[in-house]
Amino acid sequence: MKAEFLRQKFELGLAYDDYVKTGTDEQQRRWRAVEPIVQITEDQKTLLGGFVRQMNVLVISGIWCGDCVQQCPMFEAISTVNSAQIRLRFVDRDQHKDLSETVPINAGLRVPTVLFLAEDFEFCGLYGDRVLSRYRAIAARQLGAACPVGIAPPDKDESAATLAEWVDEFERIQLMLRLSARLRQKHND
Repeated sequence: MKAEFLRQKFELGLAYDDYVKTGTDEQQRRWRAVEPIVQITEDQKTLLGGFVRQMNVLVISGIWCGDCVQQCPMFEAISTVNSAQIRLRFVDRDQHKDLSETVPINAGLRVPTVLFLAEDFEFCGLYGDRVLSRYRAIAARQLGAACPVGIAPPDKDESAATLAEWVDEFERIQLMLRLSARLRQKHND
């Protein structure tokens, strides 16, 4: 993936609130119901607030997707802590197939898929569609082929564990950016 292609996709992406507004009233209700459950701890705020390298985070999502309903509000909460360094945008998987088809997970166009990009849109990492704690929780309760639809908000403990794993991934990318010889030379640090 070329940086210029990723930059173009990022610029076409929507901020969180604008993205949520693309959904039906019911879809918007589901997304908004999760937001109060997402609680960034003081330690997480301190960690995220200490980020000094800008990262661009591009989320391939589906407004209809239960996993997106339960995780994308976390990305917004994380980015809000340090919006100067964490720039977040969302694109619809089906409207941006030229992007989503370049990053299949397990041979599928899974969502959410999060692309972590440097300040100059160089690709740094990809993570999705679920973190380990989310897979564990779903596996523990799933009895058939059904997938979560986001009708009910997640359990608070599950949400906290999922959020912690996402914060860890944001930190991993921030450390990658801080330790990058290319960026350290550019920023003289």
